[in-house]
Amino acid sequence: MHAFTTFMQGGRAMTQDSEVYPRPGGGQAETSAAFLRFALETDVLRFGPFQTKAGRLTPYFFNAGQFSSGASLARLGAFYADTLIHSGLAFDMLFGPAYKGIPLATATVTALALRHQRDVPMAYNRKESKDHGEGGTLIGAPLQGRVLVIDDVISAGTSVYESSRWIQQAGAQLAGVLIALDRQERGSHSSESAAMEVAKRLAVPVLAIARLEDLLQLLEQSPEQSQHLPAIRAYRARYGAG
Repeated sequence: MHAFTTFMQGGRAMTQDSEVYPRPGGGQAETSAAFLRFALETDVLRFGPFQTKAGRLTPYFFNAGQFSSGASLARLGAFYADTLIHSGLAFDMLFGPAYKGIPLATATVTALALRHQRDVPMAYNRKESKDHGEGGTLIGAPLQGRVLVIDDVISAGTSVYESSRWIQQAGAQLAGVLIALDRQERGSHSSESAAMEVAKRLAVPVLAIARLEDLLQLLEQSPEQSQHLPAIRAYRARYGAG
């Protein structure tokens, strides 16, 4: 028997089925496309122009902070968990760097338990160390075994490098990094993307639920959104990673 779980999102009833969650058993390409449609529906992914921290005018903007309800975080966690399981990457626990990585890792670890029967521990950090209560900077399960870092995007890679240091200091092993969107955009002083630089420097895989090339493919198949294609193609031609 097929079971449905009904909940409210944006004032309307939704069901825990393929309309709302990634379809069980679907491949990564299908998961990527479904995730991008979800990001567009929730205004997490918007079309520009917008200015980046590097001063570039980008034709699209991804803001994971807009995943700001119970329903949207539950869906988001399912996309992270499915991508991780599809990858076949070995891991023992998750780590969410402050601040955005904390709810992302929480949503992912919950989805792993509920969707994939993988009950794994998680930990996260606080930006300011406490000298009372439990004290310290790290919260949650002890860092041990193969630790996967969960984040939204990689810009300069600062939070990932910091997470890697904590993991190494604890005697654990960095298993890899999983992000929501890989912009596949080169840095200001490199021909490689930030994700590529992290993967090379730390010698670990960097996974993404979706990449810029997935967004281009989705737009090519969506007549109602195709007007954004020329600007995004031009931006990729100018700033795309080699």
